[in-house]
Amino acid sequence: MIQILLAEDMHMVRGALVALLNLEDDLKVVAELERGDQILNAAREHRPDVAIIDIDLPGLDGLSAAQLLHERLPECRTLILTSLGRPGTLRRAMSAHVSGFLLKDAPPSDLAQAVRRVVAGHRVVDPQLALAAWGGSESPLTIRETEVLQMAAQGSEPQEMAAQLQLSVGTVRNYLTSVVIKLNARNRVDAIRIARESGWLL
Repeated sequence: MIQILLAEDMHMVRGALVALLNLEDDLKVVAELERGDQILNAAREHRPDVAIIDIDLPGLDGLSAAQLLHERLPECRTLILTSLGRPGTLRRAMSAHVSGFLLKDAPPSDLAQAVRRVVAGHRVVDPQLALAAWGGSESPLTIRETEVLQMAAQGSEPQEMAAQLQLSVGTVRNYLTSVVIKLNARNRVDAIRIARESGWLL
């Protein structure tokens, strides 16, 4: 029996996925969560074979949670299930060592099959997304620039970012200016839009 941890913050979607997976004779959902920061502890408690994780979770995003699982509980495979079908998002998922990446609008039978393949040691990627990622571009932003832009996208002001990142306000403003220039954006809001559409930000 393949044991599954499922992390999805939308209650109806989570309930439907649990019901769907439990219909399969060889699959069993042993933990269902709505927050990303619950994943590691729940995985340590239930020891699932695979964690099916949505990207956009409160507390901790799904890709960061997948990276944590890879580092702390490598025997648990991870399958990202998302509506964010962007090439940049897939590349970020691959760098987080996920075992599979499936879009939420895939046929239900694909999910059960993807779980089985991931547990068997295969990597499963939505084929259309894989083709798009092959031709997509890498982010021109550094890790720190991406971090600052992510905080800006969440509504943080330069003073808050500076305090959290232990940088001067001037340095944070320099990072934001650099981001706008690199992305050929009109302003910070436009830079956030460009980065999100390219899959470089959540």
